[in-house]
Amino acid sequence: MGYIYIFAYMDTKQEIKFKKLDLGPEKKGIGRLIQSQHLRKSLIYILIGALAGFGFFYFTEAQQLQSWVFSDSLSSVFMGAFLGFFITNSPCARNRC
Repeated sequence: MGYIYIFAYMDTKQEIKFKKLDLGPEKKGIGRLIQSQHLRKSLIYILIGALAGFGFFYFTEAQQLQSWVFSDSLSSVFMGAFLGFFITNSPCARNRC
């Protein structure tokens, strides 16, 4: 465990005070990715987008069909899932416009 001293503040008596910053090990790899808040948000938006895509297919194209199979709606589901992914991972969503 390492210690780093950082500059905290300087008062009027020209005394420099330091605070001790304790650094610990960080999680790396898949475990960190799985527990990240951004991944959870992305998965939620992808699921919402996929459901919206299926709803769009159901209320527009499926109403005209006598019978349909799920593979007919896959393009709409994938498009909705992509839009959900794009909303959370676009440059503007991460303040990089």
